[in-house]
Amino acid sequence: MSGSRDSIGRRMGAVVALAFLLGCGSANETPLEDLTAQQIFERGERQLEQGSADDAAFTFGEIERLYPYSEFAQRALIMQAFSYHRDEDYPNSRASAQRFLDFYPAEADAPYAAYLLALSYYDQIDEIGRDQGLTFQALQALRTVIEVYPESEYARTSVLKFDLAFDHLAAKEMEIGRYYLKRGHYAAAANRFRTVVEDFQTTTQTPEALHRLVETYLALGLLEEAQSAGAILGFNYRSSQWYESSFALLNGRGLPAAARGDNWLASIYRQVVRGEWL
Repeated sequence: MSGSRDSIGRRMGAVVALAFLLGCGSANETPLEDLTAQQIFERGERQLEQGSADDAAFTFGEIERLYPYSEFAQRALIMQAFSYHRDEDYPNSRASAQRFLDFYPAEADAPYAAYLLALSYYDQIDEIGRDQGLTFQALQALRTVIEVYPESEYARTSVLKFDLAFDHLAAKEMEIGRYYLKRGHYAAAANRFRTVVEDFQTTTQTPEALHRLVETYLALGLLEEAQSAGAILGFNYRSSQWYESSFALLNGRGLPAAARGDNWLASIYRQVVRGEWL
């Protein structure tokens, strides 16, 4: 027992000694006020490399405070925005990026600042549930990168992320529509699926939205609307599983997948498929 206690005591002593050494190292660091702008910048870079993004963000921010007119102040501001983003502190990342754009709108790092600002919205999309406010803001910020900095290296990536965010909005509409459909609220479900077809027709959600319209309109007894949805689905997505399912539903009622009547779907079919613009 005595040997065991001695062993534990030695290990605890080693831990205390290590903590003391680490504390001394931190305490012995030269205060930022005594460093040049370049030295502070290099310390921030080291902190980033060591995984201390929050410390790095603070350090880069001190350059702006201590040396506001130095050449490093501009570089430090964009690095601060990057550090905050790496630390997943999106509001502060966004604030730093926006401040860079306000102060240095024509500088070489302006496209990257705009891209970081967009990412501060985009990277939270999966965390916001049914609140799509940040998704709309991400789309707007990504569009800015695409339109204001079309020749930058971030424009192409922004286009891809814009498409994904746009698809995300459509997917949320589909999620709500399926919720209503499952509970027999067919009119409410149809409105959601119609939104996808009308406003998000370039997304991957459109084939399913058309199929769900076939389902909901059949349930509502709106046979011409259901047939028209099936016709558009068959013209654009004949090889998809959604067309096969819709065809089976319509065929089970003895109905062809063909545009019928003067409903909104038949109008889309005539305009887009037949080219009969009214």
